[in-house]
Order: sequence, then structure tokens, then C-alpha cells
Amino acid sequence: MEKIIQKRLYRWLLSILSGILLVVSFPETGSLTPLVFIAWIPLLLVESYFHNYKKGFSMFLHAYLAFFIYNVGTTWWVYYASEGGAYMAFLANSLLMALAFLTYHLLKRKLGVKWNGPILICVWLSFEFLHFHWELSWPWLTLGNVFAARVSWVQWYSMTGVLGGSLWILIMNLLLYKILTQPKHLVKNTYSVMTLILFVLPLSLSYILYFSKDTKGTPYNVAVIQPNTDPYGEKFVLSNEEQLQTLLEQADQAVSKETQLVIAPETSLYPTTNIYERGLRKETFFHIINEHRARWANAGLLIGASTYQIFEYKNSPASRFYQPINAFVEDYNSSILFDNTPEPKIIHKSKLVLGVEKIPFVATFPFLEELAIDMEGGSGSLGIENEPRIFEKNRVKFSPVVCYESVYGAFLAKQAKQGSQFIAIITNDGWWKDTPGYKQHFQFARLRAIENNKYVVRSANTGKSGVISNRGDVLKETGWWVKTQFNYTIQLNSKQTLYQILGDYIGYFAVAGFGMFLVLRVLKIFNRRKTA
Repeated sequence: MEKIIQKRLYRWLLSILSGILLVVSFPETGSLTPLVFIAWIPLLLVESYFHNYKKGFSMFLHAYLAFFIYNVGTTWWVYYASEGGAYMAFLANSLLMALAFLTYHLLKRKLGVKWNGPILICVWLSFEFLHFHWELSWPWLTLGNVFAARVSWVQWYSMTGVLGGSLWILIMNLLLYKILTQPKHLVKNTYSVMTLILFVLPLSLSYILYFSKDTKGTPYNVAVIQPNTDPYGEKFVLSNEEQLQTLLEQADQAVSKETQLVIAPETSLYPTTNIYERGLRKETFFHIINEHRARWANAGLLIGASTYQIFEYKNSPASRFYQPINAFVEDYNSSILFDNTPEPKIIHKSKLVLGVEKIPFVATFPFLEELAIDMEGGSGSLGIENEPRIFEKNRVKFSPVVCYESVYGAFLAKQAKQGSQFIAIITNDGWWKDTPGYKQHFQFARLRAIENNKYVVRSANTGKSGVISNRGDVLKETGWWVKTQFNYTIQLNSKQTLYQILGDYIGYFAVAGFGMFLVLRVLKIFNRRKTA
């Protein structure tokens, strides 16, 4: 192995190999999940060479190549939604990943090879954890998401969240790397036993949890609508009234006498219009919807819409001054619940799509707002909720999740912690066309079901609508580019999981560990100066 990494060509080929293995192990771009346990080994071999020869920039270039292949190979479909956004995502996210790997390389070089594993784990998990929370957040490629296609392997996500999966992947790669590079048979045997144990134990625990998990609860009937409106054509050509009438007619067909909630996709209520939230009752659609609800024995309707509010002051960085009314206007991507209460209930999407719905760092650099990408009638950054919220209808609580929010496990856990009994995802995945994008998005919902021990009901404009059990099994699934609707009885569940209570505690520990290694590095510098 030492002879292989001495050759420049082979080092580049090993970097490429790592990128390819990460791609083909990811859901819907190969789904060869077991390969993720060896995907990092080629890059670790390259790093070991540059560790000895102290070539940090060369290490960065090799890491960037591997992660660029990973990003493009798994998320190339972003191009269909935004060409410029895709290039930015590929280049910037690859850069962030390569910088994280370079940080590991530099800390290892200064603190010693004995810290190799702990440094990589702390640095990478810190990167993934922070990538959920900062302005350039894009956690789609979190390593733990790879198991979305193998939910029976990771039932313990109800205790750890996806970062537990990332930790498992890194540990397995490090152990197998040790086996490959250790010259002594005794040491190899020790690492082989450790590898076997740390592979079998999580799998065994997961299968025990999977087969012992209770999937029964309180029956609750829902009707799910997939209108299949072309987001690049019909959605902004057909009249609002015509689209609503078609959607309600689908609901009429799906509703049964047991139905308690109808679920319709993101921004499917008057998609060409921003709706004033305080004027909902005055809108024609309010009365049309209630007329149909009367036919449904007053079942509720959960539907997505673009809404806005007016303020006399700047409510948030998303508020913009509108001269004709001499006031501030704030737009939202919203979930609206029509039920038996006098006023419809509204919750705003809080995890926004970078570039399309949110311009990063606008609070610090307001001029960046002008660079917003205009989509679905939006302009600039949208407003968000101050904290996660849930709906309640007839004493049944549920989490409304809009599109991209479903990638954020800790966010949904905070919703579920408020007493949510199931998760309702509304989305419009048609922007990505018939690519791995909408399929990956559907798969990720299976992980949210496990983390929260909740049924997930998903209504997509097109792509995949469906129902997922609390152990991540797909119970109902629609096809791509199909206008359809269905009725399903899910099981309500109020039980909390450890992950709901503790959140991403693995991320917090990783950040603490990363901080500790940085402190050790600084102390080492001071000690060297004292002895000089």
C-alpha cells in the first residue's frame, strides 16, 4: 500500500475512488449502502502520504476532488431548479467539506497520529452539526442520510439522529483503514475483532428495535392529494380558481366518512398570488373550501400557500419597505389549516432553501437581498417562525413540515416534543424533474419517522406522495408525474424518543471535542515557545 500512495497518479485515482464510492452508496444514485463503510479509506490513504510529507495544500486539492465528485454525483439534479444555485452548491459545499478535511489533516499533523481517529470524528461531526445551523446550511449530504434506503439498519436513530449514522460510518472506515495499513498480524486481529463487533452490535440492536416496535396506535384517517401541476408551466398559467377547483374535486373523491384531515401540497392554494394573512376570511376561496369541508363532515384541510403580513416596523431582516402603503411587508411560505375554528391557522416555513427563499447574511450585509432568486412569486428572503410550532385539530396534534424542512431532524424533533402525534410533509418536488432529487427527499422522510417514532404523511405536487410507518416502512407510495389522490388510516402516537428529548447531543459532544483539540494545539504552541 505504501508503494501505491507514493505515485502521484495513484493518489489522484484514490481521491476519485473515494468520491465515486460516496456517490454510489448514497440513496438513489446507486443505493449500494455497504460501500459507505469503505468509502473514506482511499482518501485516508492519500492523507497518510501528505501527513508524512507535510503538503497541506496538495491534501486540500485531493480532498476537494473527492468531495466535488460526491456533491455533483448525488445532487446534480439541483441544476433543474436553479442553474446558478447548482454551481454554487457544488463548488461551495465541496469547498466546505475539503476545508473540514484539511482541518483534520493539520490538527493530526500537529498533535500526532495517535489522535487520528478522534480528530477526524470530532472535526467532521462538528462540520455536519454546524451545517444544520448556520446561514449557508445545506445538510442534504450528511453522511447519516445514506441509511435512508436501509431503515432496518438504523432504528437506533430514535436515540441518536442522523449524526449517529455519521459516527458509525467514520468509525467503521477508520477501523478498516487500520486493518489495511497495520503491518503486525496481532494488531490487525485486534482491529478485526473491534470492527466486527462495532458492525454487528448496531445492526443487531436495530433489528431488535425494528421487530419489537409497536406500529399500532389511535386510528386517524387522512386523504392525500397529488395534483401533478407542472411547476414550470400550468402552475403559473392556469387560474388560481381553476387549480383550486381541481384540487378540491380530487379531495371529494379521496375523502371517506372517517376522514379527519385532507392534506394538499406546498403553495397549492392560489399559487400565483401572495395571500394577506389577516384577510383570509374575506377571500373567495375561504368560502369555497368551507363548502367542500361541509361535504367532508367538516374534515380539516392542510394546504400550502404563499402569504404575507404587513408591519408598521421592520419585523425581521426579511421585512421590506413597500412605499405605496408606507409600511413593511414580509412574505412567507406557509402551511394553512382550515378547520372548525373561526380563523384558519397559519404556520410559516422556518428552514428555507438557500438562494431561492433565503439570502444568507442579510442581517449583516443588507445589500445582498438584491441578489435574491425570484421563484414562485417570492422576492428576497422569506420570513420564518421564531421557534418550531405544530397544529392542533380536535385534540389531535401534528407537525406541519414544508419541503426542505424535512431534511432537518432536530427541527422536527423539537416539533414532535410539543406533543405531535404524526408528521405531515407538504412539498413541491416537481422543480427537480424526474431525477434522484425527489426520490432522495422521500427517502429522508423515512429517517424522520424513525427519529420521532411517528407516522409520516407526505403530499407532493408531483413526485412521491405517500405514507410511512413509525419504523420507516413505506406503506403507500405514488408515482412520478401522476395526478392522483388516496385515503389512508394512519396510527397516532404521542410517545417521545430519546432523540426528541436530547436532540443532536452527538453534535454538541463533537464540537466540544473539536474545541479541546484546538486548545491542545494552542497549548503546544505556547510550550514550544517557552522551551525555545
